[in-house]
Amino acid sequence: MPDGGGGRRYPRMARVNELLREVIAEELELLSDTDERLLMVTVTAVHADADLSRAKVMLSSLPPGADEALEEHRVPIQRAINRQVRLKRTPQLSFGADLAVESGKRVEEILRDLRTGEGGADAGG
Repeated sequence: MPDGGGGRRYPRMARVNELLREVIAEELELLSDTDERLLMVTVTAVHADADLSRAKVMLSSLPPGADEALEEHRVPIQRAINRQVRLKRTPQLSFGADLAVESGKRVEEILRDLRTGEGGADAGG
């Protein structure tokens, strides 16, 4: 029964993904001071492969120009990960919009429409 005193609350890859998310978010915040294409970019999650060869960075939105800016800054962000995080290897990053955020916005829109249409729908039935 190895416990090491700390007791792990969640799996290693979940901890690695969260650590990568924090470092990448911090780096993007610093980069947004000099590259305004990154101003409205928010990291929602990171999904790294088990062998740490690649990591997909999920973003809440990708404003115009953000794709190019992220690709331009990919290597410096990876360098920052290498400096700040002790891992067997630094994953190659790829960036994409978080579809869950878009789905959530759509659900909110549907609920809002249902609420505004509720008053008239109950009157007839």
